[in-house]
Amino acid sequence: MNRPVDLDSTLLDSGPQIEVEQLNAQPSALRLAVVTETWPPEVNGVANTLHRLVQATLSRGHSIQLVRLKRPSVGSDPVVPADPAAAFHEMLLLSLPIPRYPGLRMGVPSKGALLRLWSHHRPDLVHIATEGPLGWSALRAATQLRIPVTSDFRTNFHRYSGHYGLGLFRKPIAAYLRKFHNRTLRTLVPTQQLAQELAASGFRNLAVVGRGVDTERFNPSRRSEAMRDSWGAKSGDLVVVHVGRLAAEKNLELLVRAFEALARQRPEARLVLVGDGPLRESLSQRCPQAIFAGQRKGEDLATHYASADLFLFPSLTETFGNVVTEAMASGLAVVSYDCAAAHEHIQHGISGLLAPEGQEMHFIAESVRAATDDPLRARLAQGALAKAKDLSWSVIARQFEQQLRQVMLAHQ
Repeated sequence: MNRPVDLDSTLLDSGPQIEVEQLNAQPSALRLAVVTETWPPEVNGVANTLHRLVQATLSRGHSIQLVRLKRPSVGSDPVVPADPAAAFHEMLLLSLPIPRYPGLRMGVPSKGALLRLWSHHRPDLVHIATEGPLGWSALRAATQLRIPVTSDFRTNFHRYSGHYGLGLFRKPIAAYLRKFHNRTLRTLVPTQQLAQELAASGFRNLAVVGRGVDTERFNPSRRSEAMRDSWGAKSGDLVVVHVGRLAAEKNLELLVRAFEALARQRPEARLVLVGDGPLRESLSQRCPQAIFAGQRKGEDLATHYASADLFLFPSLTETFGNVVTEAMASGLAVVSYDCAAAHEHIQHGISGLLAPEGQEMHFIAESVRAATDDPLRARLAQGALAKAKDLSWSVIARQFEQQLRQVMLAHQ
């Protein structure tokens, strides 16, 4: 396997290696610049899915110039890729912490650095994954150089704002996002439902490119009786799991209420919360019997999924929700609101249970139903697993490439 080009070992992060199956450029290979303000080892859906998409795109023979943020533990000077012939290289730029969202960072205006980079190492297309200051700089620089630009709509910042005391800014944030994306030639969204919602809000040039799931990593074979024993779960006991950031926008109060309701019918049930965030302390006080597993990655995360029996996901702010498809691939019955990834991939009563958006009592009732009906839960798990097997990252990368080629043709 080839490794990323190490441009400057004193400045590059120790994030996950990009493993590629094929790097020999084909005649039709694309030279892509991908711009993002989040990247592993940061733990969030945007970073994880973008990493997998880059990996799959490289495997299709294309070259990628990744423009991302430098973490504070690494030096302060930008890195300009030295080898334009390399299939994968990086440019690291300065960042600042995001207020009231510990652990995440945003870029700073960097138009000049990007103009210099793309004047010397011009990509065929610039794809912007995040809409922060770095993304805006990339849009301005690429537009000035007449390089076609596409973008991703990956995070509902305008929905998140109400959970962080920024409700007054919801409309201005939505207006900024609309202006940003409408200046790109195409905006890629993960679901048809989101495309319709954004179109109704004035977003143009939308196209749906879904999200894949790693079925080799996330699968029922990861189930561990030893892990269940460590949770105090005996044979036949019910383990309920939630995976995600412990933050206000995840609607975790409803998760706790749903678990309390099902635990009245299944007193032996265990609740496992995988993830970390600002609500951890208050949740531990609210639900002291819960098991707080903290952040988990890789095979360890996959084992946490597969060792549970039921996945509850009450969030209403997702653009997709990768944890839903990871739970499905792990062979879990899923209860979710009928939105985002669940709306796209779960058939109610066949591969999961869905509650209408915002109807909390319905969500609680479906959670109790899944917890107390063992044969139903087993059927839902099998249905979820069958659906997840169709969500290959290679298929997603092909869809991504098709959209980029269409944009380039129209631009020419």
